[in-house]
Amino acid sequence: MRVNHEYSRGGALAYLAAYDVHRAKVFGRCEPKTGIVPFMNLVTQVMTTEPYASAKRVFWIVDNGSSHRGKKAIDRLTTEFPNAVMVHTPVHASWTNQIEIYFSIVQRKVVQPNDFTDLTQVRDRLRAFEDRYNATAQPFQWKFTTSDLDDLLARLDRHTPANRQEESSVALAA
Repeated sequence: MRVNHEYSRGGALAYLAAYDVHRAKVFGRCEPKTGIVPFMNLVTQVMTTEPYASAKRVFWIVDNGSSHRGKKAIDRLTTEFPNAVMVHTPVHASWTNQIEIYFSIVQRKVVQPNDFTDLTQVRDRLRAFEDRYNATAQPFQWKFTTSDLDDLLARLDRHTPANRQEESSVALAA
């Protein structure tokens, strides 16, 4: 980003959000930084709201960010909310998490262009967008089904030389 000599940074803000894939509802919050406490604040915001508070299980699909990585994060979540189940996306595959689609929309419709005068304006614009999104959004329609995956794997197998398939089988059996 090119800036003139009068430019001064206005600070940073962390926007944390959870997305209900069945209801297309976003729970967002702005925090001064990321970390365990801000993440648990988001979890508390969601898990103390119905229908999540009384649900038998609530799955939290998360990437491998430091605030929710590993067994300690799982234990911390289930200690606080026994009905919460943390599921980690594979490393480098956070794009499989639907909240990333929402963050992409936020990037295009809220954050760009970066013409904010201060952090309050950023926070206000994020909240206004979230309110509008929650009033109008429909769940994302995934187009890649398990049968699509089966078809893709079958096509890949057809293009894999026989000796490579044997190596794969040996490696998998080991």
